[in-house]
Amino acid sequence: MRGATRGIRRAALAGVAAAGLALVPAVADATPAAGVTGRIISQHTVGGKDYILREITIAPGGKTGWHFHDGTLYAFVAQGTLTHSDSSCQTDGIYRTGAAFTEPSGANHVHIGRNLGKKAVVLDVLYVLPAGAPLSEDAPNPGCDFE
Repeated sequence: MRGATRGIRRAALAGVAAAGLALVPAVADATPAAGVTGRIISQHTVGGKDYILREITIAPGGKTGWHFHDGTLYAFVAQGTLTHSDSSCQTDGIYRTGAAFTEPSGANHVHIGRNLGKKAVVLDVLYVLPAGAPLSEDAPNPGCDFE
């Protein structure tokens, strides 16, 4: 059953990407991540772009740290609830199991992902980055008091 579930999650993520939806989280150092692990499932470079499929787990109370991406991310919440906040210190999304969302590229899209729940958040994330770009770029806390 576990293999079937992974296949369904991957198919759902492909649908999300095709629809132009997606997500966020990669680990940042300027405001350290806490309780976040990730593993790359697949990585390919085509036409000067890296396509990286990654599973990210955020433990209860965990956070990604403030960061941004050099390319667009497409995310699918496989488990839990992710609270996503932008640099205005506002929550710009609460994404529950089954939700999909997109994170746009660029330093003007600084954000943080947090797990405020009691069970782990598991995200399937497709990164579409310029070839050789890092998964994320560190950013300082923009002055939010919840971090």
